[in-house]
Amino acid sequence: MTIVDHGLGNLYSVSRAVEVSGGVPLLSGDPDEVRRASRLVLPGVGAFADGMAGLRERGLDQALREAVAAGTPLLAICLGMQMLADASEEFGEHTGLGLVPGRVAPIPATGTDGRPHRIPHTGWTRLHLPPGRSGWEGTVLEGSQEGTWVYLVHSFHLQPDRAEDRLADCDYDGVTICAAVTRGAVTGLQFHPEKSGPAGLHMLERFLQY
Repeated sequence: MTIVDHGLGNLYSVSRAVEVSGGVPLLSGDPDEVRRASRLVLPGVGAFADGMAGLRERGLDQALREAVAAGTPLLAICLGMQMLADASEEFGEHTGLGLVPGRVAPIPATGTDGRPHRIPHTGWTRLHLPPGRSGWEGTVLEGSQEGTWVYLVHSFHLQPDRAEDRLADCDYDGVTICAAVTRGAVTGLQFHPEKSGPAGLHMLERFLQY
């Protein structure tokens, strides 16, 4: 499994989690290795613009698009999931990979009751099925239960254009956050599976089975 190194990411933790899940991680910032990969993981922490700049400078943005077009499974984590979008509003307007139609926007500063809440949204949250999705069969969440706890930390969130691309949601004081997306060979997780205990490792195991 090739873990894409674009300069921003918790690569050691992700690599270790892949090993524990039964995979053999290869860290690479080489576009040709990305194109040849059998499976890809796109991690990321930090700002959207910096993440995209790291991909472009290494030629990894086009390599990722080509790999996905060829059917290579891609798992994007945290900032990685946000970079799947068409664009982001984080510190200006920035273009993303365009692999999942949608935009990245700030998490509202208040809950639906109007009370301020903490930004970034940090800690453990429960996953829920989005409206219209009956289950998680055939995805990395297969075998996970409604209400599974996962760990995340983020100030912005991906808002998919297509309801069918939403894989899982979570709730933050009444605000619905898209916690996971799926589109073709692409899966994005806003949360950190490598920090989500046995539930997260199970998701990585599922990805290895693709």
